[in-house]
Formats: sequence, C-alpha cells, structure tokens
Amino acid sequence: MEENRDLGTRDIQSIDAVSDSSGCERPISPDTILSAVANEHRRAILDALDNASEKTLEYDVLVDRVADRVRDEDAKWESDEHRQRVRIALHHTHLPKLDEARIIDYEGETDNIRFIGGELEQKILTLVEPYDVHE
Repeated sequence: MEENRDLGTRDIQSIDAVSDSSGCERPISPDTILSAVANEHRRAILDALDNASEKTLEYDVLVDRVADRVRDEDAKWESDEHRQRVRIALHHTHLPKLDEARIIDYEGETDNIRFIGGELEQKILTLVEPYDVHE
C-alpha cells in the first residue's frame, strides 16, 4: 500500500483489492471505478446485476434488461435491431471494461455475469441513480 501513496493514489479501505501481474494485492482506483460507471449501458448492467438474485444473470437475460432500460436515440430502429446492437456493445465493449475493472465476473463458458464489486461501487451507483434518465 505504501507504494500506492508514493504514486498519489488514495488508500481507500472500502475498495476491493485485485492481484497485479506480480501476484500482489492492489486496490482498484476510484478513477477506474468512475470510468467504468460513466456510461449508461454499464450503469444499466450493474443495476440489473444488483437487482438479480445472487447478483448473477445469464447473458441473454442481461441483454434484454439493458436493452429495455437504455432507450435507442433513433426511434426508427426496430426492437430486435436495438437488442442486437446492445448485445454487440455489451460483448465487445461494456462487459470487458467492467470485467477488467473487477466489478463483474463474466464467465464465458457458462454465459453468466456476476457482480463482484465492493462497497465503493455500490455507493457510487446509489449516488448516480437519481440522475439517470429512463424514458
């Protein structure tokens, strides 16, 4: 932890620790968490997982919940097209970013996504929720 102080990162006890390439535990930085929850799709993913039993959902169920929550800006797109675009975005962009930040665990073999974030992630989502626009 002393090394982190030298680099200017805050020592926050509520942040879960992850192992780096050397096997040492290091805290997840607040910047990483804030970047991960800065997108509406990723907040919808985390909200869906937070409301799921055991904080776990199958991939197809998660796609449906995110597609229902995140409205398409272009009303001419059909619902199936919107869901397909959400599916692609989740697979290629949003799930990898959340997995890399160690907020979720995406098990590709079983197609299960599980929320593994800590107290800080929960607090940030609670703070942001009133400002999310759901139409």
